[in-house]
Amino acid sequence: MIDLLSALSYGAAYCVVGTLVLIASWKVLDVLTPGKLGEHLHTSHSAALVSATWMVAQGLIIFTAIWTNAESAFGVALAWTLAFSLVGVLLQALAWRLVDAVTPGTLGEEVTVPGPVVPLAGVSAGVIVAVALVVVASIA
Repeated sequence: MIDLLSALSYGAAYCVVGTLVLIASWKVLDVLTPGKLGEHLHTSHSAALVSATWMVAQGLIIFTAIWTNAESAFGVALAWTLAFSLVGVLLQALAWRLVDAVTPGTLGEEVTVPGPVVPLAGVSAGVIVAVALVVVASIA
Protein backbone atom coordinates (compact mmCIF):
# COMPACT_ATOMS: atom_id res chain seq x y z
CA MET A 1 0.00 0.00 0.00
CA ILE A 2 2.85 2.36 0.81
CA ASP A 3 4.36 1.71 -2.64
CA LEU A 4 1.06 2.66 -4.24
CA LEU A 5 0.85 5.89 -2.24
CA SER A 6 4.45 6.73 -3.10
CA ALA A 7 3.84 6.08 -6.79
CA LEU A 8 0.70 8.21 -6.73
CA SER A 9 2.47 11.08 -4.98
CA TYR A 10 5.36 10.90 -7.45
CA GLY A 11 2.90 10.90 -10.33
CA ALA A 12 1.11 13.90 -8.86
CA ALA A 13 4.41 15.76 -8.48
CA TYR A 14 5.33 15.07 -12.12
CA CYS A 15 1.87 16.27 -13.19
CA VAL A 16 2.27 19.49 -11.21
CA VAL A 17 5.74 20.16 -12.65
CA GLY A 18 4.60 19.30 -16.18
CA THR A 19 1.54 21.52 -15.90
CA LEU A 20 3.57 24.43 -14.54
CA VAL A 21 6.06 24.10 -17.39
CA LEU A 22 3.20 24.02 -19.92
CA ILE A 23 1.74 27.18 -18.36
CA ALA A 24 5.15 28.87 -18.47
CA SER A 25 5.56 27.75 -22.07
CA TRP A 26 2.18 29.24 -23.00
CA LYS A 27 3.17 32.51 -21.32
CA VAL A 28 6.39 32.60 -23.37
CA LEU A 29 4.46 32.08 -26.60
CA ASP A 30 2.01 34.78 -25.50
CA VAL A 31 4.93 37.20 -25.04
CA LEU A 32 6.27 36.32 -28.50
CA THR A 33 2.97 37.25 -30.15
CA PRO A 34 1.26 40.66 -30.15
CA GLY A 35 -1.74 41.19 -27.87
CA LYS A 36 -3.31 38.32 -25.96
CA LEU A 37 -2.70 35.02 -27.71
CA GLY A 38 -5.91 33.54 -26.34
CA GLU A 39 -7.95 36.25 -28.07
CA HIS A 40 -6.28 35.52 -31.43
CA LEU A 41 -7.40 31.90 -31.21
CA HIS A 42 -11.01 32.92 -31.88
CA THR A 43 -10.24 34.35 -35.31
CA SER A 44 -6.80 33.18 -36.45
CA HIS A 45 -6.35 29.63 -37.71
CA SER A 46 -2.61 30.33 -37.90
CA ALA A 47 -2.46 31.23 -34.21
CA ALA A 48 -4.36 28.04 -33.40
CA LEU A 49 -1.96 25.92 -35.47
CA VAL A 50 1.14 27.49 -33.95
CA SER A 51 -0.27 27.32 -30.40
CA ALA A 52 -1.32 23.69 -30.71
CA THR A 53 2.02 22.72 -32.23
CA TRP A 54 3.90 24.62 -29.52
CA MET A 55 1.98 22.88 -26.72
CA VAL A 56 2.27 19.39 -28.23
CA ALA A 57 6.01 19.95 -28.75
CA GLN A 58 6.43 20.99 -25.12
CA GLY A 59 4.36 18.00 -24.03
CA LEU A 60 6.67 15.67 -25.97
CA ILE A 61 9.71 17.19 -24.29
CA ILE A 62 8.16 16.90 -20.82
CA PHE A 63 7.02 13.32 -21.51
CA THR A 64 10.48 12.27 -22.67
CA ALA A 65 12.15 13.93 -19.70
CA ILE A 66 9.86 12.08 -17.29
CA TRP A 67 10.06 8.77 -19.15
CA THR A 68 13.86 8.66 -19.40
CA ASN A 69 14.54 9.79 -15.83
CA ALA A 70 11.90 7.75 -14.01
CA GLU A 71 14.43 5.14 -12.85
CA SER A 72 16.50 7.75 -11.00
CA ALA A 73 15.83 8.74 -7.43
CA PHE A 74 12.64 10.80 -7.31
CA GLY A 75 14.22 14.17 -6.46
CA VAL A 76 16.93 13.79 -9.09
CA ALA A 77 14.43 12.63 -11.71
CA LEU A 78 12.11 15.54 -10.98
CA ALA A 79 15.01 18.00 -11.19
CA TRP A 80 16.12 16.57 -14.56
CA THR A 81 12.55 16.70 -15.81
CA LEU A 82 12.24 20.35 -14.83
CA ALA A 83 15.66 21.22 -16.27
CA PHE A 84 15.10 19.58 -19.66
CA SER A 85 11.57 20.96 -19.87
CA LEU A 86 12.73 24.51 -19.25
CA VAL A 87 15.57 24.08 -21.75
CA GLY A 88 12.89 23.02 -24.25
CA VAL A 89 10.91 26.21 -23.60
CA LEU A 90 14.05 28.32 -23.96
CA LEU A 91 15.08 26.62 -27.21
CA GLN A 92 11.58 26.98 -28.65
CA ALA A 93 11.66 30.72 -27.90
CA LEU A 94 15.14 31.01 -29.43
CA ALA A 95 14.00 29.15 -32.56
CA TRP A 96 11.00 31.49 -32.79
CA ARG A 97 13.33 34.51 -32.71
CA LEU A 98 15.59 32.97 -35.35
CA VAL A 99 12.67 32.28 -37.70
CA ASP A 100 11.47 35.83 -37.03
CA ALA A 101 14.91 37.18 -37.96
CA VAL A 102 15.11 35.41 -41.32
CA THR A 103 11.54 35.89 -42.52
CA PRO A 104 9.87 39.07 -43.77
CA GLY A 105 7.62 40.96 -41.40
CA THR A 106 7.13 40.12 -37.77
CA LEU A 107 6.46 36.45 -37.11
CA GLY A 108 4.09 37.13 -34.22
CA GLU A 109 2.00 39.50 -36.31
CA GLU A 110 2.02 37.17 -39.33
CA VAL A 111 0.73 34.15 -37.42
CA THR A 112 -1.98 36.04 -35.56
CA VAL A 113 -3.78 37.59 -38.53
CA PRO A 114 -7.45 36.59 -38.64
CA GLY A 115 -8.50 34.05 -41.22
CA PRO A 116 -7.11 30.88 -42.73
CA VAL A 117 -3.64 29.52 -42.03
CA VAL A 118 -0.85 31.60 -43.56
CA PRO A 119 2.21 29.81 -45.01
CA LEU A 120 4.54 31.21 -42.35
CA ALA A 121 2.46 29.48 -39.67
CA GLY A 122 3.24 26.16 -41.33
CA VAL A 123 6.94 27.01 -41.36
CA SER A 124 6.76 27.99 -37.70
CA ALA A 125 4.97 24.76 -36.80
CA GLY A 126 7.65 22.77 -38.61
CA VAL A 127 10.45 24.55 -36.76
CA ILE A 128 8.66 24.04 -33.44
CA VAL A 129 8.41 20.29 -34.07
CA ALA A 130 12.01 20.07 -35.29
CA VAL A 131 13.36 21.81 -32.18
CA ALA A 132 11.25 19.58 -29.94
CA LEU A 133 12.59 16.47 -31.67
CA VAL A 134 16.17 17.67 -31.19
CA VAL A 135 15.53 18.23 -27.48
CA VAL A 136 13.79 14.84 -27.19
CA ALA A 137 16.73 13.13 -28.90
CA SER A 138 19.19 14.85 -26.58
CA ILE A 139 17.24 13.62 -23.56
CA ALA A 140 16.83 10.05 -24.76
